[in-house]
Amino acid sequence: MSQTVWPPSVVYQLQKIFGISNVLLDEAECAAYGYDNSRQFALPDAVVFATTDNEIHQLVELCNQQQIPIVARGRGTGTTGATVPITGGIVVSLERMNQIIKLDAKNRVAVVQPGVTNQALQNAVGALGFFWPPDPTSAAFCTIGGNLAYNSAGPRAVKYGTPRENTLGLRGITGAGKKITTGTYTTKGVVGYDLTRLIIGSEGTLALITEATLKLTPLPETKMTIQAVYHNIHTAAQAVSAIMAQPVTPCALEFIDHAAIEMVRDYAVVDLPKNSGAMLMLEIDGSRASIAEAGKLLKAAATNQGLISFTEAKTQDEINALWKIRKALSPALRNVAPKKINEDVVVPVSEIPALVERLEQLGNQHQIKIVNFGHAGNGNIHVNLLVNPDDPEELSRAYTCLDQVFDCVIRLNGSLSGEHGVGIEKRDFIDREIAPNSLQLMRDIKAVFDPNNILNPDKTLPLVKNA
Repeated sequence: MSQTVWPPSVVYQLQKIFGISNVLLDEAECAAYGYDNSRQFALPDAVVFATTDNEIHQLVELCNQQQIPIVARGRGTGTTGATVPITGGIVVSLERMNQIIKLDAKNRVAVVQPGVTNQALQNAVGALGFFWPPDPTSAAFCTIGGNLAYNSAGPRAVKYGTPRENTLGLRGITGAGKKITTGTYTTKGVVGYDLTRLIIGSEGTLALITEATLKLTPLPETKMTIQAVYHNIHTAAQAVSAIMAQPVTPCALEFIDHAAIEMVRDYAVVDLPKNSGAMLMLEIDGSRASIAEAGKLLKAAATNQGLISFTEAKTQDEINALWKIRKALSPALRNVAPKKINEDVVVPVSEIPALVERLEQLGNQHQIKIVNFGHAGNGNIHVNLLVNPDDPEELSRAYTCLDQVFDCVIRLNGSLSGEHGVGIEKRDFIDREIAPNSLQLMRDIKAVFDPNNILNPDKTLPLVKNA
């Protein structure tokens, strides 16, 4: 794949804006910024490293003049190809915009640049007695800008919500080159349209985020960690519905099916009954005065005819032991199927049993091994199809199976993505979820924000078909 040869004036302008050392043009150097955590790859024509919003503003103005695509990138931990420059152009890396600008404990606010990692933010605000609720699995590496671009959440979303619920305002540059400020510094405010929530989750197709004002939450006094093991996946799914129907909302409710348990057994030593068909990991947090009573309510809700064991951790070592299975799952999957198809679908919690039953049927029908786990408390199930990508026949069966998985999710009033986003992996499926008039309105919004279609083109929304 060859790069576009630009006029010397374009290269000169890039080097003038960012400095010669912050512009990559060599094909080998640019290649490292042409992929994310999906199997997708495309070579950018150039990579630039931004450190200020003024640099980004000048870049957008230049690219509008020259009709050059721009793709924003954090640390490349996304799984849908959203940061892959499939139309070429410039990748603007935001990893060096990594300053925590302000920590305001009195008002529970943090103001940060987009390149700050989730973990760096948690460490900084944790020292003041707070946390930012979104906690993706990749928190040690992923950036706040990426969390906002995808609306990535993690286990705590079941109680505390996603980045949309935990972001007060943004600063950014639209595709038209306009500097904008959205939202408020306060937790209440209804003046104007909610552009903050619109931009969050838009995958860099509307504006490039240069600063975020985040809402912090006080750290709880204590937590309780619980493991519940069931005979089969159906009784575990029924327990999820019962847990979410009672007054105590867990701060984590993770779901692991039989196939995942057996896979982890092959990868690590785990202490689980041999007849374990599924497992739930629960955490509740709150005050020391109320935690024991909350635990009793959860146990009562989690108890049904399929419950094998219910274990409460008493020490940090016991907590680590209970979480060992869940934390061993991702490396086990990478070891068994490094090129698996991983989809994070969402259904209403009450429909989890129906989804699980249909996934079993589809796996048997298409002879595809399916491993399921995820954030069951909000119905966000990670459906992993274990396939050999070098076997065309098996891969064809897998994609037929995936097509029917998506149909099932829509029938159950669900969504095709909970936190991984759309990118290019799901782009051509979302018209099953979004009605034509709504989809056209989204295209109209894109045209207002980005009239020359230079921001992450051909992502998120299905391509317009020629008549």
